[in-house]
Amino acid sequence: MAEEEKPMGFLDHLEELRGRIIKSLISIILLSIVAYIFSDKLLDFVTKPIPEVYFLAPTEAFSTRIKLSLIAGIIVSVPVIFYHAWRFIAPGLFQREVKFIIPVVLASTVFFLVGATFCWFLVLPLSIKFLLGFGTEKLKPMIQIKDYVSFVSYLILAFGAVFELPVISFFLGKIGVIKPQTLTKGRRYAITAILVVAAVITPPDIFSQVMLAVPLYFLYEVSIIVVKITQRKKSVPEAEVEVPK
Repeated sequence: MAEEEKPMGFLDHLEELRGRIIKSLISIILLSIVAYIFSDKLLDFVTKPIPEVYFLAPTEAFSTRIKLSLIAGIIVSVPVIFYHAWRFIAPGLFQREVKFIIPVVLASTVFFLVGATFCWFLVLPLSIKFLLGFGTEKLKPMIQIKDYVSFVSYLILAFGAVFELPVISFFLGKIGVIKPQTLTKGRRYAITAILVVAAVITPPDIFSQVMLAVPLYFLYEVSIIVVKITQRKKSVPEAEVEVPK
């Protein structure tokens, strides 16, 4: 906690959380409204990987546009969401740790967008090709637009979220919560956890799960390196302090 600030009570923390959630929701709603204006172009862009999509209910096309606009609003609001999330954590940090909030927010945004981009340009086309490859002469796909948008949105948000692992590891390493030795020793348990997470947050097909599990394990190894660098930099100033005679 910041040394010069008065500690916040439980109700104060709840009020702080409520305020930051409301601000994030306002950002999402406003940007979703803007996204809806361009929903035609968004729909064309999202459905590029497949030849045709269909809607089977009178309200489905409209509700899908609303859903797509909401997902776009969430993605564009990522910097705002991360800022308020990290600012909520800030009162529990020391003053020397608060200065990392803005760099961590920027890094969180970049890593989320990298994960979403990786999913869009690599994982999504390969997943669709793999899944549609099970069709035959008689078994032809008729993809419903609401299911397709849900599939795409879920994958993009999932990949964006898991790409936050190095940022979270950096922050936790910086404040001394985790150590590289802990991550290294827990590697075999991490592999199991990664497989479980990949199975839970991806659609029920082995291809999508593998496509998430492989980069997630790579990010885990990157996190070990990040924490090692963080701990090394943290220990240098302490080693340079002269011991009084």
